[in-house]
Amino acid sequence: MFQVDIIEQCKQNNRKAQLQLYNQYCDGMYIVAKRFLKDAADAEDVVQEAFIKAFTKLHQYKAEVTFGAWLKRIVVNKSIDFLKARKQQLVELEEVHLKVVDMPKDDKWLVEDTITLDDVKVAINELPEKYQYVVMLYLIEGYDHQEISEILDISEVASRTQLSRGKVKLQKLLTLKKNGTRS
Repeated sequence: MFQVDIIEQCKQNNRKAQLQLYNQYCDGMYIVAKRFLKDAADAEDVVQEAFIKAFTKLHQYKAEVTFGAWLKRIVVNKSIDFLKARKQQLVELEEVHLKVVDMPKDDKWLVEDTITLDDVKVAINELPEKYQYVVMLYLIEGYDHQEISEILDISEVASRTQLSRGKVKLQKLLTLKKNGTRS
């Protein structure tokens, strides 16, 4: 069955199609939620809530982006809402695909080869919360500033500023690690 057909059937409240769509995306969406949340059960709850919201708002899906991208945004928003409600810190990341490697050299966003992925994870978790969200959404989730501004309900200028400041703080943390002055 084609993706479009499944979505159309889901819009008609076809439970079998909803289960099929859920099974297709639940693992990937759990990984996204787990990047934000410390507890596996919390991540599962957020994914469930995201699917409920997606199925109730499916009529708003216009296929301008893939269904997976649309659903991912719901999961990210639900995760951030959960964190805001509980005022929890961001979790250590298990799978990270940082844009750091892909950034142009003139961006002055370079880290030493001796810095490990674990060092980056620890450093991100040490950032102030307002920088953690923007850094994580931009570097790890791949959102642009317009999307981040919508997700966090801040201006694009604030997103750019917080990312810039967060990257400076992150680099300082990583430089301290490299120089051995951090434990």
